[in-house]
Amino acid sequence: MTIGQDAQSLTPNGKSRTPYPKVRRMRFRFGQPEPMQHRFVQDDIPLTHLIAVLSGAFPPGEESFIRSVRKFSEEITDPVLKKRVAGFIGQEAVHGQQHRVLNDMLIDNGFPIVRIFTFDRDALRERGLVALENAVPRQVHLAVTAAAEHYTATLAKRVLGTQEIQDIPGDPEVLNLLNWHAFEELEHKSVAFDVFRDRGGAEVVRIGVMAGMYVFTIPVVSLGVLASILSDPSSWRPFKVVRQTIRLYRGPIVKGLLKEMRPYMRPGFHPDDIDTDALLEAWRQELFGAHGELVDRIG
Repeated sequence: MTIGQDAQSLTPNGKSRTPYPKVRRMRFRFGQPEPMQHRFVQDDIPLTHLIAVLSGAFPPGEESFIRSVRKFSEEITDPVLKKRVAGFIGQEAVHGQQHRVLNDMLIDNGFPIVRIFTFDRDALRERGLVALENAVPRQVHLAVTAAAEHYTATLAKRVLGTQEIQDIPGDPEVLNLLNWHAFEELEHKSVAFDVFRDRGGAEVVRIGVMAGMYVFTIPVVSLGVLASILSDPSSWRPFKVVRQTIRLYRGPIVKGLLKEMRPYMRPGFHPDDIDTDALLEAWRQELFGAHGELVDRIG
C-alpha cells in the first residue's frame, strides 16, 4: 500500500481512523477567467481580511509544522504512522505552495499585511523563526503543531459541514482553495497528535499548550484582521466594519469555536473522538469523484 491510498489505519482499540493523507498536486486558477475583486468575499470587509490574514499565515505556519514533525520522524518505528507522517508533510507542503500563489495576488491586490508573513522569502526572518522553534523543547514545538491542527480541523469541519458558510458569496476559486485545504486538514487531523503520543509526549504539555492558544488565538487573529483593515484605505468604513464584525463573531465561522476547542484539553482526548468520516467521504466525492469540482485542478 503506497502513500495516498484511501486505506484505513486502526487505533489501538481497533476502531477505524482517518485514511492515509493523500498528497494532491493542486494548481488553482486564481484570477481566471475574471480578475479577482479586491473584496473577494462579496461586500464583506472583515471576512475578506480574515481570509487574507489566514492565507498569509499558512505558509510559514505549515513549514513550522513540518519541521516539528521531522524532528521525530527518524525515531518513529510504526510503519503506518511513518506513512501518515509522509502524507502529512506532503499535504502541508502543497498547502503552502498554493497559498503562496494566492498571497502573491493578494499583495498585488492591496493587502500589504500579507507581505509580513513571507518568511520563506526573507532568510533573516526565516532563520529567526527557526531559532525560536529550536529555543523551546521539541516536545513543546510538536505540541503547538498538534494544537494548531485541532484548530484547523475544527474550522475545516465548520467550513465543509455548514451550508451557510458554503453559501457566502465570493470568489469561487478562493472557495475552491479553502474547501480543498479544509478537506485535507480533516484527512491529516490526528497525525501530529499521534506522533506526539508515539514519542511519549506528556499530557500536561499537550493540554498546557492548548490552554495558552485557547486564550490568545482569537485576540491575536482579531488584531491581525484589524491591522489588515487599517492598512487598506478602501476598507476605512468604520460603521460598516463594526456591523459586519459583529455579524462575523455571531455567525457560523466564529460563534462557539472556543467551546469546540475545549474537549482537546480533556485528559485522554484524541482527535478521532470527533467523527468526521462521513463528512470526508461526502466531500471526497464532491471534490475528487468522477465529476468532482477539483479533478481538473490536480497537476
